[in-house]
This record gives sequence, C-alpha cells and structure tokens, in this order.
Amino acid sequence: MLDDGGELPTQRFRLDIAYDGTDFAGWAKQPGLRTVEGVLEAALRLVLSKSVPPMPRFVVAGRTDAGVHATGQVVHLDLTEPQLAKITRLQGRHAEAGDPSGLVESPSTLLARRLNGVLGMDRDVVIHHAEPAAHGFDARFSAVWRHYRYRLADAGVRKDPLLRRTTSWTTSGLDVELLDRAASSLVGLHDFQAYCKPRPRATTIRALQAFSWERDDAGVLVARLTADAFCHSMVRALVGACVAVGEGRMSLDEVVRLRDGGKRQIDFRVMPARGLTLVEIGYPEIDLLHARATETRQRRHHGHVAAAAD
Repeated sequence: MLDDGGELPTQRFRLDIAYDGTDFAGWAKQPGLRTVEGVLEAALRLVLSKSVPPMPRFVVAGRTDAGVHATGQVVHLDLTEPQLAKITRLQGRHAEAGDPSGLVESPSTLLARRLNGVLGMDRDVVIHHAEPAAHGFDARFSAVWRHYRYRLADAGVRKDPLLRRTTSWTTSGLDVELLDRAASSLVGLHDFQAYCKPRPRATTIRALQAFSWERDDAGVLVARLTADAFCHSMVRALVGACVAVGEGRMSLDEVVRLRDGGKRQIDFRVMPARGLTLVEIGYPEIDLLHARATETRQRRHHGHVAAAAD
C-alpha cells in the first residue's frame, strides 16, 4: 500500500554496531575504498536480494574517520513491508516444515542475525543489537552526546602488541595531571575551528561537555571526551594539543588562545586514528526524540558562543 506521498510506508529500526576501523577508510562510502557503510550496504543488499526497491540507507550517529574504531556506534534504517517480508520469509518456511526449535524471532532479531551471517564469522564489523526504533528516533539528529576514548602508551609503559590496533604509542613521558589541566581548559561551548578540518557549510561550533585524562591499570593514558557532536578530526586534534602541552611544546595559555582564535597558528600533531574509539551515543527520553532532532538540525552560529560566555 502507498502512503499519501506515493511512497511505500516503512518501519524504522535502530542497530547498535561495533567495528575495528583499522582496515576501513572511515564510515562513509567512497568510490574504490572499503568503508563501514559500504560493507553494511553490500550485506543488506544480499539479505534483501530481489526485494522491492528503494535500497534502504544507513543513517549513522557518528561518521568516524579512517582507522577509527567503534564499540557503540548507532545507525537507523527504514524498511518497507515487502523488504520486511523478505527478511522473515525464511523463518515462515521453517515453521511450515515443522522446525523442532519452536523459536520465533522478531524481524529486528532476524535482521541482525542475517546481516551478521552475510558479514561472516571472521568479520571486523558486527551488529550487536537491533530493535524497532521509537517514534521520532533519528540516529544522527536525536543524539544528545557522543563519547569517545583515546588510548596512548607513553614512555615507561609496557607496550602490548596485542593492543596495537587500538592504542597509539609515543616515546615521550607525559604528566597525566598536566594533560588533564589542558583538557579541562577546552571544555564548554566554543568554535573549535582551530581543532578541526572544516567542511563546506558545516559549523565548527561544538559543546565539549567533558574531557579528562587518567591512567588505566596497565599505565596506559586514556582520554575520555564527550560532546554533542565532533567536527572532522576534532577528537584527535584535541588529544594532540594536550600531548603537545605534556611534551612542553605548547603552554596551557596557548591551548586556550587557539580555542578562542579560530585558526591553528601553533602547529601540533593530530594523533593517529588507531588510538580512537567511539564508545557510546546518548539519546534523550522517548518523548523528546523528535524535538531533539528538530533542534539539532538548526545550524549554530557565533551568537550561541557569545551567549554561553556571558
């Protein structure tokens, strides 16, 4: 049945995903490159086979860069009734054949299982969970925060080769308290242009809600950053600025001056992607999902920063 707009009605699903970003050129599809989005779309195409178009699109909460990992990525996609029927048809055939298991799986569970089946046992992207999305849910625009973790093994820390894909190494010895002071100076609503790679028509104004450093039980330095959203390369640049302070190449005052100046007038290293992992996405209560999505679509401007500073 067609809706009033002449399109097939759809049901929205939320998928929770994890991936090792090492061999991916980031989330977003790019011609000739292996990406997380491209791999998932190829798997979905096989699952749906010759079902009715259009091909569903994965909408992601955080477009991770090349080499960045995720343990708590969130996406949504909209499936038509014929597409849902394609996913559930095989289960119906098993029931008709008297499948002794007696198990009846929901369409969302079947969707996750079949995508994982196509992706294979030895896969670097996994669907951990799938469920029908709440009304008003948008994986990208309904999110209120994204939480990242960056792992860095400095001098004196025993380097674990088994963790080399998720941990960066440095030969410098770093003072965790100094790193933490630098991080604290960056928290708040600011224009982070000096700590981003600006994209056309995209704002660089972000609310950095939390940024801290600590050492784990193995002595590895762990940065934790939470913001409403992050610009391209922003997390790795913020981590790099803190490391520059720890190495004595930048002062705390210079970190703030860059934050407020809008240009990267002081050079520092943007840290390697392999130490970075998207850990979790936060969403509001169900009745606030639609309102949050509407608010997020309204582009920020410098008046917001000035108001926050007053």
